[in-house]
Amino acid sequence: MKSYRFTIFFSFIGYVVQAIAINFSPLLFNTFEKDFGISLSLISLLIGISFTTQFLTDLLVAKFSKKLNLRLMCVLAHLLAVLGMVGFSFLPDVMPNPYFGLVIATVLAAVGSGFIEIVISPIVEACPTPEKKKSAMMATLHSFYSWGLAIVVLLSTVFFSTFGLHNWRILSALWAIIPFVGAIGFCFVPIYKLDGDKEQEGDVKTPSLSKIPIFWIFFGIMMCAGAAEQAMGQWASSFAETGLSVSKTYGDLLGPFAFAIFMGLSRILYSLFSSKIKLRSYMFLSSIMCTVSFLIVVFSQSPLLTLIGFIICGFSCGVLWPGTYSLAGKYLPYQSVSMFALLAFAGDLGCLVGPTLAGCVAAIFNDDLKAAFLFSVIFPVIMIVLLKFVNKFKNLSKKRT
Repeated sequence: MKSYRFTIFFSFIGYVVQAIAINFSPLLFNTFEKDFGISLSLISLLIGISFTTQFLTDLLVAKFSKKLNLRLMCVLAHLLAVLGMVGFSFLPDVMPNPYFGLVIATVLAAVGSGFIEIVISPIVEACPTPEKKKSAMMATLHSFYSWGLAIVVLLSTVFFSTFGLHNWRILSALWAIIPFVGAIGFCFVPIYKLDGDKEQEGDVKTPSLSKIPIFWIFFGIMMCAGAAEQAMGQWASSFAETGLSVSKTYGDLLGPFAFAIFMGLSRILYSLFSSKIKLRSYMFLSSIMCTVSFLIVVFSQSPLLTLIGFIICGFSCGVLWPGTYSLAGKYLPYQSVSMFALLAFAGDLGCLVGPTLAGCVAAIFNDDLKAAFLFSVIFPVIMIVLLKFVNKFKNLSKKRT
């Protein structure tokens, strides 16, 4: 049997690619406005286009998951990310309308990102790792999204400070190197399938997930996890600039960078001690911490305490997304790419709904982001309630947490 270690290595790279595809262009929104004369409202719409493209990709893959070639999907995902990043560097300059160029590059990167989320998690879950280490491996895998986000923010900031913001097209093309390496790697590494994706090899049919009540519990948890994570993550930089009175550079470092670092640390710490921790209990505690973090940011009058709130939120959100994948895998009778695709759809839907609703609430209260964060407390609170219900469905699974 070929070693699965290279599969896991390139899967880690895949999540760094996802972080690049999602988070690089938002760093340039103000630059796009100045360079191309596009209104900030239209540029901000690119966030909605990105997440909408991703969850439509999730639905499409869920419908046709049994017919898809996982290796081809992985290679295609990385190549689309390459096209997206290279596209940002030249499409706005060659299109009749620069905004159309930004939209095309955003869609290409988002489809690549969506494919990565859907296919790489089930491939890693299917790798022949010891059963007790499955949830730890999933947490480690998703930590590379956090490290990727931190790297994108930090290295892009260093690049702009050193070579000037006017060279952003060069940096966009340079970021395309990483997904290109990933595409080559997935041409050769061994690919594994989950049991639920092997039904064509036997007589047992995988039951429809929509008919299993506990699936909808996990769907709700995943949606709220994405909403809580992005409600804080997307608005952290703006709040740091206005609430802490710092520059854009320091706003990015104190907001999304600190958020990403502690999210990654949370996932790594869980992976190290997962054998001693009950996943559902840890997610329950994390949801409580997430609730507290939002309240700290809302009611704190101290910039330092507000920063601590960002950090606690990043740390508490760390295990929620990968933990839901692992918990669903233990409670649902069959794991499949379809299961991961539908849960990814729920998460991406939350990533769109969370910051959008937060922004709407802020607008209602005269751009008060504290009102937005107070409203967003509803997301971790719902997770607390749903996680309490999970134990009622223990008997539906063949495994136990």
